[in-house]
Amino acid sequence: MDFFKNLADSFVKEVVDPTVSFAEDSARTVVREVVDPTVTFVEASARTVVREVIDPAAAFIETQFQRPRDVIEQERILDDLLPSNGSRFPGDDYHPTDRKNWMAHLSLEKLTLNKIVLPGTHDSATKGIGIEVVTRPLGECQTLSVYEQLVLGTRVLDIRVQEDRHICHRILASYNVDFVIDDVIRFLSETRSEIIILEMRTEYGHKDPPEFDTYLTHKLGQFLIRQDDNLFNKPLSEILPKRVICIWKPRESPRPSRGGLLWNSDYLKDNWIDTDLPWRKFQSNMNHLKVQPSIPSRRFFYRVENTLTPQADNPVVWVRPVTDRIRRCVSEGCIDKLQIFSTDFIDEDFVDACVGLTYARINGGVR
Repeated sequence: MDFFKNLADSFVKEVVDPTVSFAEDSARTVVREVVDPTVTFVEASARTVVREVIDPAAAFIETQFQRPRDVIEQERILDDLLPSNGSRFPGDDYHPTDRKNWMAHLSLEKLTLNKIVLPGTHDSATKGIGIEVVTRPLGECQTLSVYEQLVLGTRVLDIRVQEDRHICHRILASYNVDFVIDDVIRFLSETRSEIIILEMRTEYGHKDPPEFDTYLTHKLGQFLIRQDDNLFNKPLSEILPKRVICIWKPRESPRPSRGGLLWNSDYLKDNWIDTDLPWRKFQSNMNHLKVQPSIPSRRFFYRVENTLTPQADNPVVWVRPVTDRIRRCVSEGCIDKLQIFSTDFIDEDFVDACVGLTYARINGGVR
């Protein structure tokens, strides 16, 4: 019996115990090297998913509900300005009988360049850009051709080009710029006293068209008004028959020199902000306009853009409904500093407001 007992004890000590110990060590190793890292990885992955997917998704969903509330509130604030400030402005009872020739019907001897409130369009050549219903609502800012805008009364054009001389708006491209120039020349040939500011610029993210300055002077040379700091106080009767102030804004090419046929970016300024909130845009416009030099001392054109920009974090990204949020108004204290008023989807009322204010200025209605 002792023999078998000793044999059993020896088997336990030499086989069973080491096997159990090995199994326990293996289990601890598996826990330490496999299970624990796996649990840690799963926990870290879960935290990453929460941080990088769920939290941003929740925040995005929240903005989809909050942004419309913000828009409604800001529209209400602008609407409340009408009862508090009134909707009347100098010249609001004047309506041009011929918008195509509205400058000609004012006194050209009294109408100095710096007294004109010039109606302008934003992204003027975007009619028909993009694919209908798909990308067009994201990039089309005007539904009239450049010629139709000029006939309506527009006098400041914002034309954006890319390297191949095609019109573009961000990544959307359209027709060759020749069509724009032809529209401008057609309008000039049909009128005698209308002066235009033609802003040509290379669109953001694109390269300059080669030798574009030469192209512009060749196409428009007979109409171009040479850069002159003394021009702003001159009456139109002394500026005519030249008709076009062409401002060329390249991104990398040399900019136009002072005294040349093309004007550089120093002569057309604005303070654009990227927002789709109407009250925020209105406040920014008025705050920047207030600090501009007085018109008699100003030696550049200053533009107020009455536009909003669709934002990716908003459920409404089409240009037209976003534009409709902002009201076409200017704070009473800034009327005497307004020079270029620009908009998307220009219409007769917008033009008439600018022309009426111009009429009031030359007839003593605005000091």
